[in-house]
Amino acid sequence: MAEAQNIPVGSTTAGSIAVAAESTVVSRMSAPPSFDVADFPVPHGREEEWRFTPLERLRGLHDGTAVAGGSIKADFSAPDGVTVETVGRDDARLGRAGKPVDRIAAQAYSSFEEATIVTVPKETVLTEPVRLTLHGEGGVTYGHTVFELGAFAEATVVIDHTGDTVRAANVEYVLGDGAKLTVVTIVDWADTAVHVAQQSALIGRDASFKHVVVTFGGDLVRIHPRVEYAGPGGEAELFGLYFTDAGQHHEHRLLVTHNTPHCKSNVVYKGALQGDNAHAVWIGDVLIEAAAEGTDTYEMNRNLVLTDGARVDSVPNLEIETGEIVGAGHASATGRFDDEQLFYLMARGIPEHEARRLVVRGFFAELVQQIGVADIEERLLTKIETELEASVA
Repeated sequence: MAEAQNIPVGSTTAGSIAVAAESTVVSRMSAPPSFDVADFPVPHGREEEWRFTPLERLRGLHDGTAVAGGSIKADFSAPDGVTVETVGRDDARLGRAGKPVDRIAAQAYSSFEEATIVTVPKETVLTEPVRLTLHGEGGVTYGHTVFELGAFAEATVVIDHTGDTVRAANVEYVLGDGAKLTVVTIVDWADTAVHVAQQSALIGRDASFKHVVVTFGGDLVRIHPRVEYAGPGGEAELFGLYFTDAGQHHEHRLLVTHNTPHCKSNVVYKGALQGDNAHAVWIGDVLIEAAAEGTDTYEMNRNLVLTDGARVDSVPNLEIETGEIVGAGHASATGRFDDEQLFYLMARGIPEHEARRLVVRGFFAELVQQIGVADIEERLLTKIETELEASVA
């Protein structure tokens, strides 16, 4: 599987499996960030940030016709010392990590009834994860959740999405100086669900943020992680794993803005696709502003196409406004099974379907190990096995 670095505009990989190209980070946004829906035009699919998204499958989230009326069950499990609050839209803590950057995110902010703020006090080190399970029970739902860590606090957060809904939501992560936060977001909706979410992180001085997105379910899923730094020395790791089946559209759009000196970021997303009209989109944007001297950043997307009829669009972009950096780079690669790997395994008596399973497990192993929550890791490996069995059946 060959990798392409610093890919020229319009470059295309073998066949019609994938397209990799560059465009400036600024051109991705049709309007400045805002809480007001009216500040964003209704998208028509020709805009840079919407050109890969099948708007007709958003069920009205993009044009204001999706009226809240559905139901979603939220279950929280939090260790002692963690505060969970329900607040109104006027709470000053909302929006600290970033304003909505597109019309659906603004619609979500304008439509939720109550927001949830989860606070881990300063210097608190949690030994068990904070768990939030959202189970859709039909209809249109909107939401807003904030996770805030005080200085030198440490926590792991697991957000699990199941059931069926048409949902738009904003999630914020605010890390105090020296804090450490790991977030695992699992998107395992029913096949008819629609999920669009902006997930924004503000990383304090010398703080560490690990963000893992795992996407299996849903008819259409569009996740938009965003990272900014509130002080020097911050580190961000963004990992993603997606398994896209026939007819599904999984889109992950990332933006890391290096706006302060001496910060780091590392992005690794991997996906497997199978079935007719399976479509995965990965947009990886990194902006290094003029003030961000000493930045060290790298991003990579790799995709494994298991059957004919699947399509990947992979678009890495790196925009640098200062020459005083430690390092910066990106890579994008898409391909089918490596025939040599399969031959090696089959030559040792391993049946073809078992050889394919081993290759896929090995492909994802690096990311599964990043989760650090044993029961979640086991669940994901089981889910991958189930997906592979379906492809053989």
